[in-house]
Amino acid sequence: MQYPSNIKKDYAKKNISYANRGMDLEDIINQSNEYYREINRAIIYKKPTPITISEVKYGNKERIITKAYFRTPSTLDYNGIYKGKYIDFDAKETLNHSAFPLANIHEHQLDHMRKIVLHGGISFLIIYMNQEYYYLDANDIIFFIDNYTRKSIPFTYIEDKGKIIPKKIKPRLDYLNILDELYFKEDDR
Repeated sequence: MQYPSNIKKDYAKKNISYANRGMDLEDIINQSNEYYREINRAIIYKKPTPITISEVKYGNKERIITKAYFRTPSTLDYNGIYKGKYIDFDAKETLNHSAFPLANIHEHQLDHMRKIVLHGGISFLIIYMNQEYYYLDANDIIFFIDNYTRKSIPFTYIEDKGKIIPKKIKPRLDYLNILDELYFKEDDR
């Protein structure tokens, strides 16, 4: 493509990293969870990534990890307890406007979600898509995967089955109100 002044732009050669794309979402969830803990509404934490350190470089006053590896595949990023129920969830983002790629959910994560549901826990994804934050319950994810052969969940399915998570100041994402609506009776609040 030719641009003004005959400058040719080649956008295909740019190296774009998506490695930290979900960090903003994680920051918002971490702030929400911190608020929930401060007001004693729920106890929810981000799980540390299970790594084993295999090589360390020692300096004057510092130690630098130079080699490490993942011990086991990580399950979902967040877990905790709310109103006596175990909850386990993950944060996902997509730039795709029409569907959420199932490649964003690893097989071991899906297996973990199935086990949480089987044992009576609550599992879900918080998906940032189309400028909104969506709650999508594990039961709906599992149903979709078990009944459709698509490699992505259509946005219309997320709109239909999921719930928009309200953005606020405190907490930044108030996803516990959705759990109240779906899992806890009105008189339990």
